[in-house]
Amino acid sequence: MEHYLDNSATTKVCPEAIEAAVNAMEICYGNPSSTHTKGREAKKLLDGARAQVSKALGCKPTELVFTSCGSESDNWAIICGAESAKRKGKHIISSQLEHDAVRKALDELERRGFEVTRLKGESDGTVSVQSVLDALREDTILVSLMLVNNETGAVTDISAISRAIRKRGSQALIHTDAVQAFMKLPFSAKTLGADMISVSGHKIHAPKGIGALYIKEGLKIKNFIVGGGQENGRRAGTEAMPQIAAFGAACEAAYPGLAENAARMAAMKARLIRELSENIPELRYIESAAPHILSISMPGWRSEVLMNYLEAREVYVSKSSACKKGGRSIVLETMGLDPKVIDGAIRIGLSRYTTEEDAAALVSALAQARDSLAHR
Repeated sequence: MEHYLDNSATTKVCPEAIEAAVNAMEICYGNPSSTHTKGREAKKLLDGARAQVSKALGCKPTELVFTSCGSESDNWAIICGAESAKRKGKHIISSQLEHDAVRKALDELERRGFEVTRLKGESDGTVSVQSVLDALREDTILVSLMLVNNETGAVTDISAISRAIRKRGSQALIHTDAVQAFMKLPFSAKTLGADMISVSGHKIHAPKGIGALYIKEGLKIKNFIVGGGQENGRRAGTEAMPQIAAFGAACEAAYPGLAENAARMAAMKARLIRELSENIPELRYIESAAPHILSISMPGWRSEVLMNYLEAREVYVSKSSACKKGGRSIVLETMGLDPKVIDGAIRIGLSRYTTEEDAAALVSALAQARDSLAHR
């Protein structure tokens, strides 16, 4: 029996999303831009899905644009946000703890002549309000910081950072990559105070290939993809209706139980920490506030070896970010962790479908791995 605990990499598609996708492929298969009956059916489906996702994000449907993924949303917000504001300055604030979709978008902006301040972050993997204020300048035009770190689960207080930036009188655009936070932590676009928010479908039990970007009402940024007039003229390309419908359905299914599911995952995470510590005294837990991401390390045992051992027993976890193949985690290095801790780190990703049996299988398999590998 398999025990999937890599939900921060991707999630199994929920039944509601599958049903919605099939309906969009078999019944409402028209092009939303077409004016005939099938097109109007598809347009109604598109509007309904946008309403579902925007409700979950706490924004107006007109503020939500569908994209192909979280990485596209990040690139659009950062590159086009900076280009749209460059007449006011060319300074950007981010951190060394960001996902590669943000990190490499910033690299591109540096090649274009922008100046990027990458904050180191705190020892717990968060970015403090004070560090942002210390880096803020009159020519700062964009601040991009992750809400929940995809490797450690560290939660940065974007709401407090947004308030502090505005109190300082800065007009810098604020973007947050909320891919790992969406439908896992209770938040809304209004409470975050960000101008742009990136989210993704496949982290919340929708299919891969669908994401969204929240763009605050009134904000004008350049289009990332040009062509037709889809998405109210903001993103060209025929809308991927099966994925969009599935994204909406996944939000609709998860939204009512968001707080309850977050509490259940937090309790399971606490149980895992307790039982793993009891069975493996040398285990190192990288503390974080997110309820669904648990980063642990068994110093002396390399993460690749542990992952292979677990996989042979149908327990699936990952090493840092699934998007980053090979190499030592930059995030864990930035946090100042011992190299042995970094080399033995694995990430456990929970979801609302994670069972007590899954948790028990992980504890048992890691305890066996410790005993087995120690005698080699």
